[in-house]
Amino acid sequence: MPNNKGKFIPKSLYPLKTKRIITLSLVAVIGFYLISSITTESFIINFFMSIGNITDLVGRFFPVDWSFAGMVWEKLFETIHMAIISTTVATLISIPFCLLTASNITTNKYLYSSMRFILNIIRTIPDIVLAVVFVGLFGIGVFPGIIALTVFAIGILVKLLSETIESIDMNPSEAIKASGGNALQTIWFAVMPQVLPQFISFSLYVFEINIRASVVLGLVGAGGVGQLINSQINFLNYPAVSVIVLIIFAVVVIIDYISGKLREGLV
Repeated sequence: MPNNKGKFIPKSLYPLKTKRIITLSLVAVIGFYLISSITTESFIINFFMSIGNITDLVGRFFPVDWSFAGMVWEKLFETIHMAIISTTVATLISIPFCLLTASNITTNKYLYSSMRFILNIIRTIPDIVLAVVFVGLFGIGVFPGIIALTVFAIGILVKLLSETIESIDMNPSEAIKASGGNALQTIWFAVMPQVLPQFISFSLYVFEINIRASVVLGLVGAGGVGQLINSQINFLNYPAVSVIVLIIFAVVVIIDYISGKLREGLV
């Protein structure tokens, strides 16, 4: 706005009340951070004080032992197979559950609330805890890893898909019901066409997550390349570990790129 001398004075982007709210929010965040740091005795300065230890550990990973690369591929493909199986099974299982946890599809409040409660419990359990439990039940190997990834993926998929279903246009569903269509016909002809692109996109996204998660689960004996990393760390063979990490990084980047392009074409 112009002043008395004709000069332009920019008007504030935020009103005074908004500025106060932002300031109080920043003060609250900083306050919570300081309280948490004092309580846990963890400060950012601790990181800089440990730089020497970090550089010493990083130095052990070099030079890279590329001769070990040939032993990585079998376990890496095992990890990819685990992610494919778990994602496929989780995708199929999540279809009825995402319908049961969508408020505009499941009108029975008791059924809707109970299914949401069960799925919320599943989502609260970390994937590595699931892997530890299933390794204890089924033993060390790929199978408990697949089960853990499947349960973990179901929790994610049902959450994403149920929210997508709740946001669809209900007019086609009401039209099919009015013309005498049953529940299955309503879902197939009115719901699925609206959510199918997001359904495929979310499935690809969960596949990416399962690739990364399967590496971590291998550290607790759930198969895959993570189990190979764990064994080499126990042998203090850090140059071999660096080869495994570099190969995993390259494969994950390629999978993320391909999956991203597929999702762009679907959504």
